Amino acid sequence: MSSTENLITSIQGLSASSGDLSALHRILKGAEETLRADSDLQLSTLDQLDPSKHSLGYLYLLDVLTCGGPMSKEKASEVVLLIARFITSCDAEQIRLASDKFVSLCKGFKDRVLELEDPLRGVAPLLSAVRKVQVSTKRLTALHPDCLQLCLQAKCYKAGFSILSDDILEVDQPRDFYLYCYYGGMICIGQKKFQKALELLYNVVTAPMHSVNAIALEAYKKYVLVTLIHSGQFSVSLPKCASTAAQRHLKTWSIPYTEVGNCYNEGKISELQAVVVAHSSDFEKDNNLGLVKQAVSSLYKRNILRLTQKYLTLSLQDIANMVQLANAKEAEMHVLQMIQDGQIHALINQKDGMVRFLEDPEQYKTSEMIEVMDSVIQRTIMLSKNLIAMDESLSCDPLYLGKVGRERQRYDFGEDFDTVPQKFSM
Repeated sequence: MSSTENLITSIQGLSASSGDLSALHRILKGAEETLRADSDLQLSTLDQLDPSKHSLGYLYLLDVLTCGGPMSKEKASEVVLLIARFITSCDAEQIRLASDKFVSLCKGFKDRVLELEDPLRGVAPLLSAVRKVQVSTKRLTALHPDCLQLCLQAKCYKAGFSILSDDILEVDQPRDFYLYCYYGGMICIGQKKFQKALELLYNVVTAPMHSVNAIALEAYKKYVLVTLIHSGQFSVSLPKCASTAAQRHLKTWSIPYTEVGNCYNEGKISELQAVVVAHSSDFEKDNNLGLVKQAVSSLYKRNILRLTQKYLTLSLQDIANMVQLANAKEAEMHVLQMIQDGQIHALINQKDGMVRFLEDPEQYKTSEMIEVMDSVIQRTIMLSKNLIAMDESLSCDPLYLGKVGRERQRYDFGEDFDTVPQKFSM
């Protein structure tokens, strides 16, 4: 009996209990090099195993069979189908015993799908993979960015948004967090959920960093444009919580975008359009030209919104003239869109072309509004509890306390601070 056949027998016999799985895991790790050198190991070998019952062993064999170099298009398509079926049917508890290998397999799967130029094939399997490898919904996995990347390229924004609703509190690798927020922000932009997009891009821009990375720079460019679309104003200074590196360099390396923001604040459409034309090649190179055009369009709406604060009644032609639209018809389209989006409350008299601006009819006392307020309050309470728990955990962390103790000794603050507890001394 060959070594591969022996291993198959072990996998079939040791996949039932947790104790057996631990023993099987040791066998698989010891046999990995032998498997890579075994010429008899073929994809057909996997037919002897059930991916739902023998997930750990199936994972090791599948990793060996698919981790090679370039493949033909037909072979790659076959491998993608095989991995997709495994991800969908595998047992979460078993694959978590070798989570690094599972993550590696899924990343290879994503690369194969992109090589085939068919990202849609990978969306559902990677969504399933994220949930299976994730121990808690609060934890960011290494597969979150890959899943969002596929959703973005396949234009499956709704599927990607489904994993953005979790409050992430635990992060292993900073790069995963940058990519998660960056891709997530782009998905929210695709869904016109600009407030959520702004929140995610803000996380990238203000994340701790010793030097500015490419992800943060691209995120800042989109952050400026989304801020204009959602908030209708641009602030030259970055949030105070941003790192020193971000404060120094992001604006310097994003001059076309800061110029757009400054012109937007002045509210002059003609000047803003001139800036956009002057830097159109930069925006196109960054794949941000469409977002820039949305920012320009939003300025018309912001100028109309300002008119509601000064006037009770205006003609459509007056609105067109004041906000520099081509004609009354365009003004009517903008006003109707703003009414539909809930940005303003108004009535249009079609006979004389007059617009009457109204007060917000929401009294904030309906059952639906109470439910919304209650859900926001409950989420805030939960976030507060999580923050307190994280603070308590950090205050008892030996490494943190040891570092704080050394810093206090270095600067000799005297008796103004408590000393590090003796049981945590390093």
